[in-house]
Amino acid sequence: MCGHPPRELDFAFSGSQADFLAAHPDACAVGKSISVCLWQGRECMPLRGDSIQADLAARDLTVNALALDSAGRLYLHPQALGDLQGKILRPASPAAFASDPLRIFRLARFAACWPHWEVSAEAIRQIQATSPAALAALPPERVGRELLKALDSPQPGRFFRVLAQGNALTPWFQELVTADTIPAGPRPWHQNSVLGHSLRIMDCVAGDGMAVWMALCHDLGKILTDPAILPHHYGHEQRGIAVATGMARRLGLSARHRKAAVLACAEHMKAGMYANLRPGTRRDLLWRVHHSGLGPSFWRLADADSGKPVSKLAARDLAAILPVRLPQALCGLGKASGEHLRQLHCRALAEAAQTRKAAAEEAQSPNAAESPASAPS
Repeated sequence: MCGHPPRELDFAFSGSQADFLAAHPDACAVGKSISVCLWQGRECMPLRGDSIQADLAARDLTVNALALDSAGRLYLHPQALGDLQGKILRPASPAAFASDPLRIFRLARFAACWPHWEVSAEAIRQIQATSPAALAALPPERVGRELLKALDSPQPGRFFRVLAQGNALTPWFQELVTADTIPAGPRPWHQNSVLGHSLRIMDCVAGDGMAVWMALCHDLGKILTDPAILPHHYGHEQRGIAVATGMARRLGLSARHRKAAVLACAEHMKAGMYANLRPGTRRDLLWRVHHSGLGPSFWRLADADSGKPVSKLAARDLAAILPVRLPQALCGLGKASGEHLRQLHCRALAEAAQTRKAAAEEAQSPNAAESPASAPS
């Protein structure tokens, strides 16, 4: 009905797990805390409530509460069709989120994936009624998986807007609660909170999940700013590293995500001022970003955060230094080799800049007057 092919299929059966295993000798029980049978690559579970109607009522959202039986008959929650047509995200029952608080993060992820869908008032009420302790009891990897899916969505900032509306940022994203109360910076450069600014940048870089993650992390150091110096945030780059990596560890994210968090926090300010950096500073930034393996995502963040096309300048300069090689006589000298290579890179940047300047001046100079044609003799 939504025009999207299904990515996941749930299989349910009537009767007990023992009945299913008896009827399917090639199946095996794989669940520990819940009854799950693996059969021909499919995960199958007994109906909740012993009927299809009860099973649908026990689902997370009305729009997910539909089922086809083996004869092709469609069963659906009483509100499923109306909510599909109205594009409404509504809990399937009054206890939908209390029975599994992870559904709160699934709802927020669906809201980010479908930005034109409405989140019902009932959904927000159920989120607000869920205690931080119930959310804290969730396995980190399950919350982390929902976050990663949201980072790849069309409007990733909405994931956190929904959680904030339901007072559900604590404990998994507790840093963002503070971020919503602190100005992002002095006017006129910033007119939003740290959270509001970060979510806006996340939406600007949507389509690149790693850039979205960097956008979430890049200004987290501002939550540790001394209130006496607000709205300025001097030194927030280094302060943000521990905050961002701590959040990544709490959620069980990969080492690559932790590396991206460090890069975003430490380097985003220099990247925003890239055009004004001295050749040595510019070269060092280029080199660190290039060797992180996260260059495209980082420079996409830099463009969105600075409002300037710094990625084009960086790509141009990187192309100037990558072909540079050390002479054989200078190789194998440890730190000295590294310093020699850095000097050659800085020289290449300076020469490329001089070439561009000369070309620009030549393009702006008036054409030399043409000599009059000679008369034939």
